[in-house]
Amino acid sequence: MKNDVENFISKRSWIIMAALALTGQIAWAVENAWFNTFVFDTITPDPRPVAWMVAASAITATLTTLLMGTLSDRTKSRWGRRKPYILIGYVLWGLSTILFPMVSYIKVASMAVVMVVVADSIMTFFGSTANDAAFNAWTADIATSSNRGRVEGVLNFSLFLAQIVSMVAAGMLIDSFGYFIFFYSLGGIVMLIGLVAGSLLQDAPAIESDEPRPPFWQEFTELFKIDVLKENKNLFILLLFIMVSNIGMQVSLPYLIVYLENFVGVTKTEFSIIGGSVMLGSAIFAIPFGILADRWNKKRMIAVAIIVSSLGGILLSIVKTLPLLALTGLLWQAFFTAAGIASVAWLKDLLPEQNRGKFLGIRMIFWIAIPMVIGPWLGSTLIQNFGIPTFTNAEAGFIPVPIIFQVGSMIALLSLIPLGYIQRRKNT
Repeated sequence: MKNDVENFISKRSWIIMAALALTGQIAWAVENAWFNTFVFDTITPDPRPVAWMVAASAITATLTTLLMGTLSDRTKSRWGRRKPYILIGYVLWGLSTILFPMVSYIKVASMAVVMVVVADSIMTFFGSTANDAAFNAWTADIATSSNRGRVEGVLNFSLFLAQIVSMVAAGMLIDSFGYFIFFYSLGGIVMLIGLVAGSLLQDAPAIESDEPRPPFWQEFTELFKIDVLKENKNLFILLLFIMVSNIGMQVSLPYLIVYLENFVGVTKTEFSIIGGSVMLGSAIFAIPFGILADRWNKKRMIAVAIIVSSLGGILLSIVKTLPLLALTGLLWQAFFTAAGIASVAWLKDLLPEQNRGKFLGIRMIFWIAIPMVIGPWLGSTLIQNFGIPTFTNAEAGFIPVPIIFQVGSMIALLSLIPLGYIQRRKNT
């Protein structure tokens, strides 16, 4: 069976994987960074709406991935298990991205804040259905332990390339043409690639079980039973590590561009250059890290990466020149991403074969929902208490200050505690 799965990863499948991963990661990168600056620049400088938007999006992504991942595990259609969700989801994801900036036409700030949260959540529903639930489950379906690191390497190369494209192109496009042209272009690309690549995608052969599957809601609620935790102890401890480390990152990441632009004095175009350089350097470093994680001690490598990343975050908070911002940003992001590559590859090795889509939904609770609720809330609280008062469009708010990076880095270091409790096994 393993040889059949390995042979299934044809050249065509690698190309489709890269195209969908790249397009999806561009869309997520824009949502994670530029949606927040859009709110700050066009609606209000109050940090709380950004925290609300990130939290609502995270909860939507998690619930969507849990439900749609479980549903895709059970789907039997002439298109396959994952393909319908990928194809239709990407098209609607692109359309909702095109419509997103329309909220700026609402002149009442309070109503605009509500609608921006709603619009972001709608876009997230389609994105999570297509990418987080179906696409990620598909990549797990067609990979094995022997090539999991290479698959993660391709996916994370797409992630880095997407970050470079979104950062470099985004800042320059927004400075030159404004937010509307930028979002129209992005949405159109997502729709086009999703339609073409999704149509060409082939599902992996389903693994049949002699035992009938339980009803949908019974299968869904089984995820939260204590027996499931006991049977997958290492998996859940690894998820705790992912949760704590991502909380630390989310304290500052949603406010990064706002901080650099308004506290340090970096323009969007300058940020594009810095961000592109950081992502390029991260790709050069972190992709080989993910591949080597298949052969070396993942636990030790992840611990070192988290320590260096936290140091980089603290140093980033005390420098202001472009070269030093790029260097410290590289340490912060490259080593955090390297830890992420190794931990996700490790996580996918621990997923039960019959329920990968469902357990990838569980991952979203620890990787997205909890970190993106707690982290931005902590960041917003720090900004409100220590930030610099400001006004935008007659709306009061605060400019982020360095403490968000310092606190976030200290929280990330706490993730070493659950990491230490994971029992070592072969190749881990």
